[in-house]
Amino acid sequence: MSDTPTLLTTWKAAQTRLKAGRIDSPSIDSRLLLEAACDVSRLDILTDPYRAVTAEQAAAYEAMIDRRLKREPVSRILGRKGFWKIMLSVTPDVLSPRPDTETLLDVGLAAFAPHQAFQIADLGTGSGAILLAFLAERSGATGVGTDISSEALAVARDNAASLGLEGRASFLRTEWATGFEDQAFDLVVSNPPYIPTADIAGLDPEVRDHDPHLALDGGPDGLEAYRQLVPEIRRVMKPGGIFAVEIGWDQGDAVKGLFDEGGFDDVKVVLDLANRSRVVTNGPDPRAQAPDMSLLS
Repeated sequence: MSDTPTLLTTWKAAQTRLKAGRIDSPSIDSRLLLEAACDVSRLDILTDPYRAVTAEQAAAYEAMIDRRLKREPVSRILGRKGFWKIMLSVTPDVLSPRPDTETLLDVGLAAFAPHQAFQIADLGTGSGAILLAFLAERSGATGVGTDISSEALAVARDNAASLGLEGRASFLRTEWATGFEDQAFDLVVSNPPYIPTADIAGLDPEVRDHDPHLALDGGPDGLEAYRQLVPEIRRVMKPGGIFAVEIGWDQGDAVKGLFDEGGFDDVKVVLDLANRSRVVTNGPDPRAQAPDMSLLS
């Protein structure tokens, strides 16, 4: 029997190491890193599992697994992360997008028809994930992403270009909506920092040690950004417009209260797929929309 490592044996060995290191999703993480190190696809691994792994590939893979065992996220190791239906470049200057944030997309896409023309503001855009995912889904939309980080805006611009969306997306270095005209946007979205300062030390190392604290720290009670956003969103949102902001799982009542006090109507808390509070909005709640039973007849 040959001792030459194969895709299958290499993958299994890495899974064992990650399991022993108590890494979440060891099978998925090890597979994603194997694909990158060996320049193969998931299909290659499934259909050609006994393909030989070269010494150079094995060394590159071992280095990646070592980094993951030190709790560096896969997205940081690879420099990219999938979000919604798009692939984004991520660097240490931007938050690594998470599936929870896709709840914002659910709300916004339910509010605007596929070919409808509308303008989006993404306040605190980071990698551009939210804005670019909207633009990829809605061909009639245009949008602006803002951030106070020049480095983050550079990442967002690169992502827009790589997705062919640079013609409909622009990016501006400013604080929230400073400099925008009044009543300029149909949809205003934001995933602001909302972790209470004292809680950051207790976050998972993947977040605490690798996401920029500027994108995490929401002040003493985690609500500082929302207090700033409420009047700004009200100012720049068109009459009849929609806003949607991501929140922490335990912040629904508090953030809803801030928007209620700010003069917004029909404010609601939308749950994510894990049934946790995730978005505050005046838009539709996709989870509450009843299915059209006529489609089943």
